[in-house]
Amino acid sequence: MYEGPVQDLIDELGRLPGIGPKSAQRIAFHLLAAEPADVTRLQEVLQQVKEGVVFCEICGNVSEETTCRICRDARRDKTLVCVVEEPKDVLAVERTREFKGRYHVLGGALDPLSGVGPDQLRVRELLARIGTDEITEVIIATDPNTEGEATATYLVRMLRDFPGLNVTRLASGLPMGGDLEFADELTLGRALSGRRSM
Repeated sequence: MYEGPVQDLIDELGRLPGIGPKSAQRIAFHLLAAEPADVTRLQEVLQQVKEGVVFCEICGNVSEETTCRICRDARRDKTLVCVVEEPKDVLAVERTREFKGRYHVLGGALDPLSGVGPDQLRVRELLARIGTDEITEVIIATDPNTEGEATATYLVRMLRDFPGLNVTRLASGLPMGGDLEFADELTLGRALSGRRSM
């Protein structure tokens, strides 16, 4: 334990996701040793993020304006919507350069044990978009874990009543460059059930 502000800084850094006690301590001591201009720049950027970043009123992605650059882009396919859990997932899909549609960010995944139900997610907004826009396909791109699967199952149930709407799920299975012998049963099972003809 350190005295006063140093320990307070370590404690606050340790509350950040993915930052354990040792990492928090390293970052705190790095900030103590940093030039005052560097710390000031970090403070200013943190303040700008809190004051200047909003969530897109259409898709829920982070943005500097009321609508994000993807929703404003007229070249994007309006008929195709990829549903993701978090704004960071939009970036992951964008990096593939394979998807040319728009997004819908739920703001998390269903997790009843943590008190996250459909009302805490942007499900109502998704249903409203589908009801008013010319959307023909919804790609559910939630994480392949228990919460993501529960969310995908719930969304499929909610979306199946929309006539002419094609609801798909991201394929899951073996990673490129992986060996069959190292794949777990669930992953290998998914790869087998999601096989496609060549």
